[in-house]
Amino acid sequence: MTDSRARVLARIRAAVADAPEPSAVARDYRTSHAAEDPAALLDLLHENLADYRAHVHRTAPDGLAGLIARLLAERGARTVVVPPGLPADWLAAAEAVRRTDEPRLTPYELDGVDAVVTGCAVAVAETGTLVLDGGPGQGRRALTLVPDLHLCVVRAPEQVVASVPLALPRLDPARPLTWISGPSATSDIELDRVEGVHGPRTLEVVLVTGR
Repeated sequence: MTDSRARVLARIRAAVADAPEPSAVARDYRTSHAAEDPAALLDLLHENLADYRAHVHRTAPDGLAGLIARLLAERGARTVVVPPGLPADWLAAAEAVRRTDEPRLTPYELDGVDAVVTGCAVAVAETGTLVLDGGPGQGRRALTLVPDLHLCVVRAPEQVVASVPLALPRLDPARPLTWISGPSATSDIELDRVEGVHGPRTLEVVLVTGR
């Protein structure tokens, strides 16, 4: 430690020597502004995802494979990345060629893939945000940043929460969290919106409801 720094720190310690101990920060703030009804939360999530220009679909579990196959075909996706742990039946009806990430695909190989299909860790209704934590069926972050199409499956109601404060306790801060609110987009000085600059150009979200 230099003499100058030591003198500054000594002056600070002397200045606050008689200061009272700080009180604890209150954590009793409101954690949600949305109704707790699962159906209302799902409607709010749907609305906010669409507001961010995601394409949102709903299906029962038995219609999931067919819907994924149709969406991939409509987007012209001939190849799709399959993250480790993705349920095999999700892509059972898809004609796209599957590319697994074991061993890891190179950036060049990922750039040549048309789409990725993942699950998520949690979805936040008030902000229209999907959170991925690299868990089973989600894969590493690069898988959802390089392909031009990201199709994300959300299981409702168990993965849907009202607000960010309610999402945080469900997440491990030591994991690589990716927060997604709509497709990748940016604007220049003229406010012209450009999508796909630093992530997928298209985000398809499938809300799976029922058992």
